[in-house]
Amino acid sequence: MAKLEVEFPEVIDVARLSAECMALAAAHAGRPDDIKAALLPVLKAASKDGRANARRILETEGGGLDCARRISYLQDCLIAILNDITINHVYPAARGQIAITAVGGYGRGTLAPGSDIDLLFLLPPKAADMTHKAVEFVLYLLWDMGFKVGHSVRSVEECIRQSIADMTIRTAILETRFICGEESLAEELASRFDKEIVVNTGPEFIAAKLAERDERHRKAGDTRYVVEPNVKEGKGGLRDLHTLFWISKYYYRISDSAELVRLGVLSRQEWRLFQKADDFLWAVRCHMHFLTGKAEERLSFDIQREIAELLGYNSRPGLSNVERFMKHYFLVAKDVGDLTRIFCAALEDQQAKDTPGLTGVISRFARRKRKIAGTVDFVEDHGRITLANPDVFKRDPVNIIRLFHIAGLNGLEFHPDALKRVTRSLSLIDQDVRESEEANRLFLSILTSKREPALILRRMNEAGVLGRFIPEFRKIVSMMQFNMYHHYTVDEHLIRSVEQLSRIDKGLGGDTFPLSVKLIETIEDRTALYVAVLIHDIAKGRQEDHSIAGAKVARKLCPRFGLSPKQTELVAWLIQEHLTMSMTAQTRDLHDRKAITDFAEKVQSLDRLNMLLILTVCDICAVGPGVWNGWKGQLLRTLYYETELLLSGGFSQVSRKERAEAAQQALYDALSDWSQKDRRKYSRLHYQPYLLSVPLEDQVRHAQFIRDSDKERKTLATSVRTHSFHAVTEITVLSPDHPRLLSVIAGACAFAGANIVGAQVFTTSDGRALDTILINREYPEDEDEMRRAATIGRMIEEVLAGTKRLPEVIASRTRGKRPKNRAFPVTPGVSISNTLSNKFTVIEIECLDRPGLLAEITAALADLLLDIQSAHITTFGEKVIDTFYVTDLTGEKINSENRQAAITNRLRSVMAGDHDALRPGAPRHSGGNLSNAGSGGR
Repeated sequence: MAKLEVEFPEVIDVARLSAECMALAAAHAGRPDDIKAALLPVLKAASKDGRANARRILETEGGGLDCARRISYLQDCLIAILNDITINHVYPAARGQIAITAVGGYGRGTLAPGSDIDLLFLLPPKAADMTHKAVEFVLYLLWDMGFKVGHSVRSVEECIRQSIADMTIRTAILETRFICGEESLAEELASRFDKEIVVNTGPEFIAAKLAERDERHRKAGDTRYVVEPNVKEGKGGLRDLHTLFWISKYYYRISDSAELVRLGVLSRQEWRLFQKADDFLWAVRCHMHFLTGKAEERLSFDIQREIAELLGYNSRPGLSNVERFMKHYFLVAKDVGDLTRIFCAALEDQQAKDTPGLTGVISRFARRKRKIAGTVDFVEDHGRITLANPDVFKRDPVNIIRLFHIAGLNGLEFHPDALKRVTRSLSLIDQDVRESEEANRLFLSILTSKREPALILRRMNEAGVLGRFIPEFRKIVSMMQFNMYHHYTVDEHLIRSVEQLSRIDKGLGGDTFPLSVKLIETIEDRTALYVAVLIHDIAKGRQEDHSIAGAKVARKLCPRFGLSPKQTELVAWLIQEHLTMSMTAQTRDLHDRKAITDFAEKVQSLDRLNMLLILTVCDICAVGPGVWNGWKGQLLRTLYYETELLLSGGFSQVSRKERAEAAQQALYDALSDWSQKDRRKYSRLHYQPYLLSVPLEDQVRHAQFIRDSDKERKTLATSVRTHSFHAVTEITVLSPDHPRLLSVIAGACAFAGANIVGAQVFTTSDGRALDTILINREYPEDEDEMRRAATIGRMIEEVLAGTKRLPEVIASRTRGKRPKNRAFPVTPGVSISNTLSNKFTVIEIECLDRPGLLAEITAALADLLLDIQSAHITTFGEKVIDTFYVTDLTGEKINSENRQAAITNRLRSVMAGDHDALRPGAPRHSGGNLSNAGSGGR
C-alpha cells in the first residue's frame, strides 16, 4: 500500500486492516464477486468505526480542520487498500496502469463526514479493457459501502484538453492530490497542467472564479447574515475560503496558502485569522454532518442549539448559548469577507504591475486614476474610490469616515485596496474621532443621503467601521436572534430598515405602502427619523427590555451625532415605542374605542403618529422576505386613521346607536332595486358592530349573498373573492350559529392547507353566523386562486354539514409531519385584563405555535361558556400571540377571580397539549384578526 503523506493512527489501524483484507482476498483469489462479498462488511465496519473515532475526537478535543483531515486520511486508507487488492488479487494486469487521485475538497486533504468522494482515475492513453474493469471494481465496492462517489476516468492528455475550455475541470485538476497507484501519471499531469494551462492564464482564472463567487452570492441573497446560513456555499462560508485557496495556488503558483505571508499578500495576523476561520467553519460543518447523518450544509434552527452545546458555548445575561454561537459564526463570516477584500486588493496591485495592458474583464487592473472634486485625499480608479497616498488615514483618521461619505456622494464603488487599508486602520477610530463634530456630521450625511445610504452603511459595517465609530452598534454586529421570525442578524436588520426608509423617502413602493409614501412628504425632521430607524434595535441582547434600553442609548448617542435636545427626545420616544403600533394593530380590536384612546394617549401628536407609522413599516419589512403583507398594511392604516381622527379632534361625538341607525338606513337605501319587503328584511339582519365596522359596499354584497342563499334554501353557503393588493383571499360563510363554529371553520381551513390571516365573524338577528375568513393568497393568477378558494369553501361546507368529520381528515393531513419549530422554547403565558376594554374582558395567550392551536383554543373558550366577541391572531415566527375579547353568556365581563383562574388553568393545559379539545389540524397562525360581533355565543 502507498505511503500516505499525513497519518492519523488514532482513526484507523491501517496495517491491521490491510493485512486482514489481503488475507480475505487471497482466500478467494480468482473470484472477484466472492472477494467483494468478503471485503464489504470488513471495510464498512472500518469506515464506520473510523468516522466514530473522528467524531469522538472532535467532540472532546475540537479542531474542525483536523477532523476533516482525519476523515480524508481514513478515506485514503480505504481506497489504497482497495487498489492494492485490485492490482494484486483481482486484475494484476492493471498494475502500473492506474493512478487514483483525489479532487475537490478531498483533493485538499479535507473531507466532511457526509460529503461526496471526488476521484480522478488517470489511465494511459490507450488503456486495456482490464484496466477499466479494475477501475469499475474499485468504484463498485465504494458504492456498495454507501459512499457517493463523483468520478472521472481520463488520460493525462484528455485532462489537459478538457481543462482548456472548462473552468470547472481546470479547478478540479488544480486540486488533484495523488492517493495511490502509478504516481508517475499524477506527476505528468501536474507538470503539464502547470506548463500548458496555468502559465500566463492567471487573470482569466481569477476573473472566472470571482464571477462564479458573485453569482453564488447572488443566488443566496448576497448577504452573509441570514439566520440559517449555508456553511459551505453561503457568503462568508467555506467556499469563499476555497476560492481564495484556488486563486492563490493558481496565480501565485504555491501549494500551501501559508506562503501568502511570505509573498506579502496577507500579514501574519491575517493568515492566523484565515486559519481560525477555516478551522471554525470546518468544525461546524463536521458537527452538522454527524448530527444529521447526511451532507447537510444549511445551519438550520433544528441543530444550532446542539452544535452550540458541542462547541462549548454557555449562556450569558441577554444572550443564550445558541445566540452566542451564532454571533461568533457571523463574526467569522465577516472575517472571511475582510480576508477576501485584502486578498483581492493584493491581486489587483500585482496584476497592475505585471499586466498593465490588459483589456476586458481585467482592464480594471490598469492604473488610470482621476481626481475627485472637493478632495485631495482620494482618487477615482475606474469608478472606484481609493486612497491618493498610503498615509491618508494616519494623517487624519476622520478620513476613514470621509472615504465612505465621498463614495456615497459620488456614487462610487470601493477599491479593494481602500477597504484593505480601512480594515488595517480601524484602531485609529478612537474616542477623539467618535467625538469629532466633523466625523459625526459626515456620518449623519451618509445616513440621511438621498442616494443609497444603506449600501454605504453596509460597506461601513462589513469593514468594521460602523462598530468602531458607534461602540453600542458593535455589540449587535453579527448578533442573531434565535427565532423563526427574524431572518437576519440585528445589524443587517437595522441596515435593511434604513434601506426601506430610503425607498419610501424616494417615493418608491407607493402601491405597497401608499400611506407611508404620502406621509414621508410631511416629515420635517428627516434626521431624527433616520437615526431612530438605524438604532431602534441597538439594545438587543441586554437583560433590560430592548425598547427601554434603546431609548437610553439614544439619549447618549444623539447629542454626539449633533441632534438637539428636542430631536434627542423624539428619537428616544420612537425607539421606546417602536413596537407599540404594530402590536396594537395586530393584537387589539380596532373597533373598540378604548384601544384607540389608549394608543392615542401614548402617541399624543400627529407628528409622532406619522413617524411611528413609517418606522413600524420599515421595521416589519426588514424582518425578512414575506413578513410584510397587505393585510398588516391594512391593519396599520386602520389604526392610523382612527387615531388621526382622535388626535385631530374629529372623533365622532355622535352616539354609537345613532351611527348604527344611519348605517342601517344607508344599507336600506343602497338596496333600491329590491322590493320593499326584502329591503326591510335584509337591512335589519345586522347588529351594531356589523353596521359600524363593515363597509357599505361589502354590506350590499353580503345582503345579495344571503338573499340568494335563502332563495336556494341553503342553510350552509360560501362565496369567495380575491384581494390582490392585500395578498389575501376572502371566503364568506353563512351558517347556523353555534359555539364551536370558529373552531370548525379553522380546522376545515387547515385540512385544505389554508393559513387564516384574519376574519370578521358576525351573528345575524335571525340566529345565523356570517363569517368572512381571510386566508393567505397562494397563486398569483386570480383564476387559480379562485379555484383554490372554492375548494376550501366546499371543504368548510362539508365539515359544517357533517359529511366529513374534522378530526379524521385533519389527522390524515398532519400524520407523520414533524413540527418545524420544535427547537424553540417559548414559555406559555396567559393574561386576563378588564382594563383594556370598556365592555369586554381581554384574554391574551402567548405560546409556541403548532398545528391545531387556533381550533383548540376557541373550542376551550366555548367549553368555558365564554362569548368571543373578537379575536386577533398574530404570529412572530414560532411564537403566537392570540388576543380574545370575551364576555360571559349574559354579556358581562369576567370579574370573578376564581373564574379567571379557571380560564387561565384551562388555557395553559391546552397550550401544553394536555386537553380533550380538537386534535391537530387548525391552521398554523400567520397573523390577522377574527372579530365576532353579535348576540350569539361562539
